[in-house]
Amino acid sequence: MAWMVWIGALLTLAGVALLVYCIMAALKAKKLGGTDDDIRARLQKIVPLNLLALMTSALGLAAVTIGIILG
Repeated sequence: MAWMVWIGALLTLAGVALLVYCIMAALKAKKLGGTDDDIRARLQKIVPLNLLALMTSALGLAAVTIGIILG
């Protein structure tokens, strides 16, 4: 079950990398400024990516946990 641990670790790292991208994109959106509606529209485009990143990280951690338990 070592393969499951490695795949889970890769998924987790991919999720964390995507989270870092979301953070950087949100900071950039706020830095560009504009009206509240403009900033809100930019941030709303990031929300689905953020949820995908969280789901990917959670699935990766679950795979690591299951791989360790079964291994």
